[in-house]
Amino acid sequence: MPNIIHFAIPAFILLLMLEVYLSHRMHQDNYETKDALSSLAMGIGNQLFGLITKGLYIVVFFWLYEYRIFTIGWAWWTWILVFFADDISYYLFHYVSHKCRYFWASHVVHHSSKKYTLATALRQTWTGDLTGGKVFWFWMPLIGFHPLMIFTMMAVSLIYQFWIHTELIGRMPSWFEYIFNTPSHHRVHHSNEIKYLDKNHGGILIIWDRIFGTFKEEEEKPTYGIRKDFNSYNPFRIAFDEWADIGKDLLQPITMIQRLKYVFGPPGWSHDGSRQTTRDLQESS
Repeated sequence: MPNIIHFAIPAFILLLMLEVYLSHRMHQDNYETKDALSSLAMGIGNQLFGLITKGLYIVVFFWLYEYRIFTIGWAWWTWILVFFADDISYYLFHYVSHKCRYFWASHVVHHSSKKYTLATALRQTWTGDLTGGKVFWFWMPLIGFHPLMIFTMMAVSLIYQFWIHTELIGRMPSWFEYIFNTPSHHRVHHSNEIKYLDKNHGGILIIWDRIFGTFKEEEEKPTYGIRKDFNSYNPFRIAFDEWADIGKDLLQPITMIQRLKYVFGPPGWSHDGSRQTTRDLQESS
């Protein structure tokens, strides 16, 4: 099955070059060469890992499809259904990726840059699929959505999310801002400021955040990155730093329950209270 993301890569490169040019013309300090190159390296690595993991997931999705409850088919209206089904699945995946350290260890890669540019959109995990990130979509083939439709819509969602990684676009029309994810909404999501943490998890639509109470309006220009002091441009450190930290935590003389919490509890949890989770930070601010 062709990966439509590969067909979008030339457009990604052209838009990135346009953003670099406009940033220079507008005298904005949006780009840092080392940061942009490390983001590019993460994107290339993500696609290389995907050559292996995507095939495995296609097999799993087709196997699940054999046990489907319904056969939804390929009518035009089924694409509307698969659009909403994929988008709510992405929202749940994204939400859990901020609440469970096991998934955060992969997702933190995307938040590790202190810049917010189209290059940041390319900063993707190498371990997300290897650790079961697609499990949030498993219900779709079981319901009856064809696996090729599901993977196509996943790619459409990722392509859409490329353009929202920019500071050059302010606010879209109010009706668009209310329904769809936009650069303004996603800048909030990438901020490391306490009031913005774990907000705006939507993929294409922002309505799920409004419904489930995770929406936050952009009030002033955010600062970006993660709250941990992390300054490396080494792609391997970016990819595996949080996994290494989990390993260090597990080597402590602690109980089995505490070990499980270090892996599956919220990021920032510690058995001795020496760190703070997002909830701790927001409750104390």
